[in-house]
Amino acid sequence: MMETDAAMTFTKHERRILLATKGVGPKVIQRLEELGVGGFARLAQADAAVVCAGAAASVGSTCWKNSPQARKAVQAAIDAARFGLEGAA
Repeated sequence: MMETDAAMTFTKHERRILLATKGVGPKVIQRLEELGVGGFARLAQADAAVVCAGAAASVGSTCWKNSPQARKAVQAAIDAARFGLEGAA
């Protein structure tokens, strides 16, 4: 697994927003950070299918890639990041 650094993690504020998003829990946030899409700026540019494929590859299981629930959670996180960035502008 990829190590995270401060540039690839979510702020406390971003984390609170993500955790308040339906379907997004600590494991989804952890996977996003491990894949290097921590932080709303990076996450807002991400593609759910690509993120799910990367998560599946990183854990050696197809569940992230094939699960509609996982894809919905990742898309919800991306949407929350985009909305969060729009609100901050």
